[in-house]
Amino acid sequence: MATQEQMAGRELTAEDRCDSCNAAAKVIATFLNGELMFCGHHARSLKDSLLKQAANVYDPEDSIF
Repeated sequence: MATQEQMAGRELTAEDRCDSCNAAAKVIATFLNGELMFCGHHARSLKDSLLKQAANVYDPEDSIF
């Protein structure tokens, strides 16, 4: 599982899409069995759940978390 320091060098690109709606991804949530990407809208709406359930939440722009 990637740590926050390992994720820091990763950039989200135009090819990274939200797993809920296919908009541009802004956040990566890492779980024990994989990761999910979310747009700003879905990351904000799921923020409480993500903070409780994800092992790591990477928000490179610090705009949501």
